[in-house]
Amino acid sequence: MDWFIELGAIAQAFIATSLTWVATAVGAAIVLTTSRVSHRWLDASLGVAAGVMIAASFWSLLNPSIRMAVETGYGRWRWLPALIGFLAGGALLQAADRLLPHVHLDLIELEGLRTSWRRSTLLLAAITLHHIPEGLAVGVAFGAAASIDPGSAAGATAIASAVALAIGIGLQNVPEGTAVALALRREGMGRRRALFWAQMSGAVDPLAGVAGAGLVMLVTPALPYALAFAAGAMMFVVAEELIPESRRHGHVHMATMGVLVGFAMMMVLDVAFG
Repeated sequence: MDWFIELGAIAQAFIATSLTWVATAVGAAIVLTTSRVSHRWLDASLGVAAGVMIAASFWSLLNPSIRMAVETGYGRWRWLPALIGFLAGGALLQAADRLLPHVHLDLIELEGLRTSWRRSTLLLAAITLHHIPEGLAVGVAFGAAASIDPGSAAGATAIASAVALAIGIGLQNVPEGTAVALALRREGMGRRRALFWAQMSGAVDPLAGVAGAGLVMLVTPALPYALAFAAGAMMFVVAEELIPESRRHGHVHMATMGVLVGFAMMMVLDVAFG
């Protein structure tokens, strides 16, 4: 772990988000062996993904945001950066959702601006949009850790918490990769093409991760806002996409249990590592 700590936040964010990209590819690889996966299993998996992101939003992002606000002298207004950042993150994703042409899994109607793009392209646009806040969250977490002395206990804890966040995001990227690859296969793509384009939806993870880490290191006072911003963006994805998708085929109880399992898993990861 020492070699990783010595790399610096930008390199840490790049490595961590590259691995979350790999996790997307691992999930998408199932398309090479089958064109169908049990809706029951997939709904439960998407529920787990939602639970992971909900827990990560609080344990890895909002809670540190509030703690940093206390340490930087916000006093009784310690909740303000978290509130502003959280709502701003959700608002930006809402604006992107309204403007970027895309279509959700298993749905026909187009969202965003009207376009002549093919349905497969619209599916990829939707899932790529969802990867941006995930990569951003991991990058911001490593950037925040860089503001603390890495040799101190607090610094080591912050890096470990960022690693836990990356692990959680990676785990929930697996079922997302599966879902988009199978959707592209249903649109008529060959197996290899479906795998390639599904995993490419995760290519934005390293880009967003490096950008997030770099920006918060440049503007240290914005750290509490940036952490909360990433949380708000992730929660938008959960509420807009993951939870509705996990219930679309009628396996509501499986999806709900998945949310609980995902939340518990991410909570344990964060508390154990951090």
